[in-house]
Amino acid sequence: MSALSILYLVLPFPLFFILHDAEEVAVQHRWMKAHSTSLVARFPRMRMMIDRLLCLSTKAFAIAAFEELVVLLLATGYVLVGGACAMQLWSALFMAFSLHLLVHLAQAVMVRGYVPGVVTSVLLLPYAAYGIRSILLVMSALELAVWSILGVLMMIVNLRFAHWLGIKTGKP
Repeated sequence: MSALSILYLVLPFPLFFILHDAEEVAVQHRWMKAHSTSLVARFPRMRMMIDRLLCLSTKAFAIAAFEELVVLLLATGYVLVGGACAMQLWSALFMAFSLHLLVHLAQAVMVRGYVPGVVTSVLLLPYAAYGIRSILLVMSALELAVWSILGVLMMIVNLRFAHWLGIKTGKP
């Protein structure tokens, strides 16, 4: 990665992640408590996921977000030291995060209102678009698609672990 890419894309990523997750941590638990009944009524197939998110206290969610931040900081550090396949690994995480932002937008459309994380998702869309455009300058669309899929798979596995960790360590 070039010095400018690191300056404009890589280094701000953890800060933007913190900003986004701060919004989620601040409102997720109260929002789920207030809306879980109507969500289950409207989306009965999502009951298990809704129940799982309802189990995450603010403290548990913050622990899960912190675990994800540690992963992101390690990947950022790996880019800074010029590790093998660092750009691909970082791109996978960046794409998973960018898709995560789009998920929040889709959720807001589905519930026809605010969902935790949607405000910062809207604010971070230009950064995500710029990042994707920049990655496509050095990586083919097919290669980016493969790394995006790997990033989403890594995110799913890590998210399950982070939520488990948050629930186990975040009990009052």
